Amino acid sequence: MKARTKVWVAAVAALLAVVGVLVGVKALQIVKMINAGKSFVPPPEAVATAPVRTVRWHSSRAGIGTLVAVHGVTLGAELTGQIRQVGFDSGTFVKEGALLVKLDTSVEEAQLAAAEADAALAHISLDRARTLRQGDVNAPADLDAAEARAKQADANVANLKATIAKKTIRAPFDGRIAIRQVEVGQIVSPGTPIATLQSVSPIYVEFALPQQAIAEIRPGQRVRVRTDVFPGGSWEGAVSTVNSEVDVATRNVRVRATVPNPDGRLRPGMFANVEVIGSEEFPALVIPATAVLFAPYGDSVFVLEEKKGPDGNVSSVARQRFVRLGERRGDLVAVESGLADGETVVSSGAFKLRNGLSVVAKNDLAPNAEVAPKPTEN
Repeated sequence: MKARTKVWVAAVAALLAVVGVLVGVKALQIVKMINAGKSFVPPPEAVATAPVRTVRWHSSRAGIGTLVAVHGVTLGAELTGQIRQVGFDSGTFVKEGALLVKLDTSVEEAQLAAAEADAALAHISLDRARTLRQGDVNAPADLDAAEARAKQADANVANLKATIAKKTIRAPFDGRIAIRQVEVGQIVSPGTPIATLQSVSPIYVEFALPQQAIAEIRPGQRVRVRTDVFPGGSWEGAVSTVNSEVDVATRNVRVRATVPNPDGRLRPGMFANVEVIGSEEFPALVIPATAVLFAPYGDSVFVLEEKKGPDGNVSSVARQRFVRLGERRGDLVAVESGLADGETVVSSGAFKLRNGLSVVAKNDLAPNAEVAPKPTEN
C-alpha cells in the first residue's frame, strides 16, 4: 500500500514538473513577443499626395437648366388635300424655304390657267375702254365696268396662287426637322401635323438661380454649359435675359442664356449644367476633393510632416487635421481654414491612415486634379 502511494506521489510530482517547464517556456515566449511588439515599427503606408496651392477663381453661380430651341414649330397643313410629294428625310437639317410637302394642286393649276386668260382678256378690254373713253365714244360707266372686271380677274388669279402656295409647305427657317408624320398619298385636313422643326444654332438654355443672384447676374455675362450626353464637351454663351419676376413658390429667378451650337450636338429638351461666370477673380486655397475625409463631426485631411528618427533619418508621418471647406469645382475643393499654402496633403489612401503613421509618397499613378476634368480613353 505504501509502495503504491509512493508511485502516485512520484507521478504527480513528475507531471507538475512537466507543467512547470511548459509554463516557463510559454512565459518566455510571451515576454519575447511583448518586447518585440514594443520595438516593432510598422512599414510606411504608400499614399498619393498633392500640394496645397492658391489659385485664382472667377466668381460663379451654378444652376441646372434645360435646352430650348430659339425657334420651334409644329408644321401642319392649312388646307385639305392629298400629299403628292415629301421633300425631306426625318432628322435632317433643312434650309429656310426648302420644300417639305406638296399637296395635289392640279385642279387649282387648271383654274389658274383659266383665270390668267380671263385676266388677260379683262385688261385688253380695259385698255380698249380707256381708248374709247379718250375719244368720248363710250360712257364713263363702261370704263368703270371694265376696270372692275380687270380687278376682279386679278383678284381671282391672286386667290388661286395663294391656294397653291398654301398647298406647298416650305421650311420657315433653318433647323433640324423631326420624324415625319405623313406619307405620300395621304389625305390631310387643316391642322394635320406634318413634323416639328426646331432651330439648332444658336440655342437657349433656361435655368433658375436664387433671388440673391439678381444683384450679380447681368445680360451679356458669360456662361458655360455642360451636359452628361457629351461628358468631354462644353459650350460657352452669354446671358440674354433675366426674368422680371421671382417665382413666389421657390424664390428663384428664371434666367435665359444664348449658346452657339454650330455642330448641332445640343438638342432642345436636353438637361444641362450651367455655370454663370463672373468678371471678378478671388484667391482660393485648393486641394483635391479626394483628400477630404467627410464625417458628421467634421471634415478632415491628413497632412504630411517630417519626423527625424533616432538614427537621424528623416521620414514622413501623417497628421490628421480638421478643415472647413468652401466651394467645389471639378476635382478641386476650396479650403477656408485649417491648411496653409505649400503644405502637402494625402490625396489618395487617406482612409487607411491613422494619426502619426509613417507614409511614403507614390505619385506615379495619381490622377491630376482639374477644375474641368475630361474623361480619357486608355
